[in-house]
Amino acid sequence: MEAMARAVLSQPLSCSSPYPLSSLSASTRSYCYFTAATTRIRPPSSPGRIIASAKGKDEANDGDADSTGFNPFGFVTDNPSSRSAIQLPESPAEDGNVGQMLYRIEDKGKEYGSYVKAGKFRWFVRETGSAKSRRGTIVFLHGAPTQSYSYRVVMSELSAFGFHCFAPDWIGFGFSDKPQPGYGFNYTEKEYHEALDKLLDMLGINTPFNLVIQGFLVGSYGLTWALKNQSRISKISILNTPLTVSSPVPGLFQQLRIPLFGEFTCQNAVMAERFIEAGSAYVLKLEKADVYRLPYLSSGGPGFALLEAARKANFNDILSRITAGFASGRWDKPSLVLWGLSDKYLPQSIAEEFQKQNSTTIQLKLIEGAGHMPQEDWPEKVIEALRSFF
Repeated sequence: MEAMARAVLSQPLSCSSPYPLSSLSASTRSYCYFTAATTRIRPPSSPGRIIASAKGKDEANDGDADSTGFNPFGFVTDNPSSRSAIQLPESPAEDGNVGQMLYRIEDKGKEYGSYVKAGKFRWFVRETGSAKSRRGTIVFLHGAPTQSYSYRVVMSELSAFGFHCFAPDWIGFGFSDKPQPGYGFNYTEKEYHEALDKLLDMLGINTPFNLVIQGFLVGSYGLTWALKNQSRISKISILNTPLTVSSPVPGLFQQLRIPLFGEFTCQNAVMAERFIEAGSAYVLKLEKADVYRLPYLSSGGPGFALLEAARKANFNDILSRITAGFASGRWDKPSLVLWGLSDKYLPQSIAEEFQKQNSTTIQLKLIEGAGHMPQEDWPEKVIEALRSFF
């Protein structure tokens, strides 16, 4: 069976395989369909090359994540860590099914975390330090399609320096609740703001706090929340987030907005890890990729939540409000933009343009060697910058 499956999968995605799928067992057919949906045959003209590793990553692949342009198949790829999630094991009948894969990784990635109820929903919130921490509170907000796991190293180290740190998984992401649209939560910006207000109240974060934000979609909602709640914020740091109307929209979010194709895209179990890897020069270690994959592998809920949020978002309107809201004369809170220079989604010019509109309040610090998620690519540099700023 294994030999037959490998022969099928070695062929282009067509009907020319020497082994018709109808001749295979049900489990082998399921594997073939899943792999065909998540593996792209790399054209001979674009071999891709592996370069030296960097902090926090195993390998770097600069041949696969090459542009921000729209590519409808940009997230079906054969990169090493994603491929390892779907390859045939030596004994497929024993440990090659999704249930066994989930059992292997289900307890991973919950460092410093616990579940809390705020309003109608259950949030997964990571916390380090304590309310008695002498240097104040920092709240970390992640972007789509990832989770608060990306902040685990940064918040652990900052708590050692005297900060009380919280990092929630947004509703619909990570390990937090993922309600079905139309049943109490429709994944709109307004609802995300209201849900965050309830969470902060439940956590007892009442005095002005420091805020760290990174990423697309829900990351942008963190910025628009900040614009509505300046009095609650002491300082803010922004890591690689769309900040101006010239910020490009990655192919993933364009795919999600295409009828039917979006439904297919949102159920790609390796979507989150591929999005992370495509945004920088590095490939995730397998144990990290497992955590980013887990919510999407566990059920269809996270994918459909992301789909709904992406389709409800008006990117141009959101970016226009962010640009205007942080302009000189309207925003007066000390702000630090930390920017990974190897970001494949957002060029350095976005950060520079944003900083120029309010140069008296907004500082810009560039991080060499980091991509779209500096907190994952090079947390030591992020920790050093945040410790000094806060």
